[in-house]
Formats: sequence, C-alpha cells, structure tokens
Amino acid sequence: MKDKKEKLKERHFEAPKRLVVAMSGASGAQLGIELLKTMQDFPHWETHLVVSKGAERTIEQETKFTTEEVKELATKVYPVEDIGASIASGTFKTEGMVIIPCSMKTLAGVATGYSDNLVLRAADVTIKERRNLVLVARESPLSPIHLKNMLYLAELGATILPPMLTYYNHPVGVEDLTKHIIGKALNIFDIDIKGFKRWGETDIRAI
Repeated sequence: MKDKKEKLKERHFEAPKRLVVAMSGASGAQLGIELLKTMQDFPHWETHLVVSKGAERTIEQETKFTTEEVKELATKVYPVEDIGASIASGTFKTEGMVIIPCSMKTLAGVATGYSDNLVLRAADVTIKERRNLVLVARESPLSPIHLKNMLYLAELGATILPPMLTYYNHPVGVEDLTKHIIGKALNIFDIDIKGFKRWGETDIRAI
C-alpha cells in the first residue's frame, strides 16, 4: 500500500495545461513558430498543434524552417485531416486555442461552423465549450466580408488579434514586433512571457 506521503503527492499533482495551436496558410508563419518556441519555456503547458496544407507551403516560403522542424516544437501534432483527433472533442480538456496566423478562409470557416478539417473543428469545439479562442487574423486591406466575419466571431466571444505594428515598446527589429504579438496572444491565457513590454512598465531591456 502507498504511504501517506505518496498519496499526498498524488493529491497535489497538477496535470499540464493544454493549448491548441493551429497554423493556417496566411502570411506570417513566423508568428506561429515563435509562439511554439516561446511555449517551450513553460513546461507545465502542452502545445497541441495542427498545421494546414496552406501553412506548410507558407512555412517553406517565408521561413528557414521545414514543416517537420516546426512540428517538433510542439508537444503533440495532429494531421489536419484527422477530424476524429482528441482536440476535436469537447471532452478533451484544454485552456483554449490560438490560430496563428489565421487566414481569411479559415476565419470564414470558423464563423460559419464549416468544420471540414481539424483546424476548423477544433475551433468549433473551443467556441461551443466557451473556451478562449484567439484568432491572429492576417490580411490587409480588410474587405466588408472579412470585417463582418470578425465582428460575428467577436460577438461570440472570440478574440480577434491582428498582428498590428506597435511602437510604444520601441521595437528595434522584426523580432521585437513578433514578440509583442506573441505576448498579447498568450496574455489571453494568463501566460507572461519574458521580454513582453506592457504599457507603463519598465523596459526590461534597460535592466
């Protein structure tokens, strides 16, 4: 039989938190890569990744990474066609989902509930389970169709987080701009990342 000390350890064991991460085919593959890299600093979190076919092409075109190298950054990876995967069910507990970057096609699919792949099905589950859904929507300029879809999803409770340029944090390069977007996306899940400068706080680069 287990002694009291072992039972106490089991009682206080806290299961890892799970974050679903999806990358669609919009420009900005580096954003998804940096989010996955950042999450490795949080060992108590798991990342459950889905990469669309469009994202695979964008990764190859925009970054120095291969798709396989990107997948290695995640805790677990699912084929985009596998709509029977664990993250396709509401009984699989997660803290929510980030689609980064989020194409307008994917955003439209989420808005209409057209769950014909695992990215869309996982987002549908996130909405129906009232979990945090963050869409790093990447397009410019935005058409009335895009704006209507964004408004509808925002009204459902999703966070629409376009990767806007921010200057109050005095970025010195693309890396700083990227880190700021990652910081804002993960802030939705109460994850504080190193180097994320909030308005009114001390610039940690000066410490």
